[in-house]
Amino acid sequence: MKTVSSFGDEWSRFDQEALGDAEHASLFDTYFHIFPWESLPDGARGFDMGCGSGRWAMLVAPKVGTLTCIDPSPEALDVARRKLAHRRNAVFVNAGVSDHPLPPDSQDFGYSLGVLHHIPNTAKALRDCVRMLKPGAPFLVYLYYRFDNRPLWYVLVWRASDLLRRGICTLPAHAKSAVTDVIAAMVYLPLARLSWLGERLGLKVERWLLSSYRNTSFYTMRTDSRDRFGTPLEQRFTRGEITAMMQAAGLEEIRFSESFPFWCAVGHKGRTAA
Repeated sequence: MKTVSSFGDEWSRFDQEALGDAEHASLFDTYFHIFPWESLPDGARGFDMGCGSGRWAMLVAPKVGTLTCIDPSPEALDVARRKLAHRRNAVFVNAGVSDHPLPPDSQDFGYSLGVLHHIPNTAKALRDCVRMLKPGAPFLVYLYYRFDNRPLWYVLVWRASDLLRRGICTLPAHAKSAVTDVIAAMVYLPLARLSWLGERLGLKVERWLLSSYRNTSFYTMRTDSRDRFGTPLEQRFTRGEITAMMQAAGLEEIRFSESFPFWCAVGHKGRTAA
């Protein structure tokens, strides 16, 4: 699959070794601050669906009993395996979500961040994730938003950028990385630093383009530029659509993060879910 191959190349190039500890922890918190760590049992067993380079697994593994890192890309899984080699509680499985890599009703928690929107049938992929959870177990998911909390001009800018993505994603791997690096340098970096300056001047910059990168490194910008413009398949959803998919998958007590990135949500598998 082109998408799997693209991400294998991405994580081989951006293995996150250059990501500083403080920035890593800050990025982790933007996703996991709504996760109910306190609800997990001692020695909790869980999974990272679409683990990529293992950048989130590195910070989850010390908190749990066993973490199964699952990814359909052998190249990405090799990066994750290397980065978590010192973690004896990390298990690695080369599989996709539709392969049902873990038994049903077997996991105390799970998460999938920035992955399921790259799968053609996102709703089914979400159901397959929930299937592996024990009743009552939490699941954290991040899906690209459809700018449902943004003004029209923001949507139009995205539509223009998406036309660019559709061309860039067809390039050979080296060319794709070179072009996305240029985008990071010519677009991400200037706009992010402009937002940084605006914030220092007391301006409200939350709705400025790429303002979420104002305190991140250029390495993160390069990573996300490659992630955003290099993928052959990208889907976006409204908050309402994500809620409906989570409920249909058997998740209850759904809670959304109200801060960037959008949309990140957590739910618990219903006690009667199939």
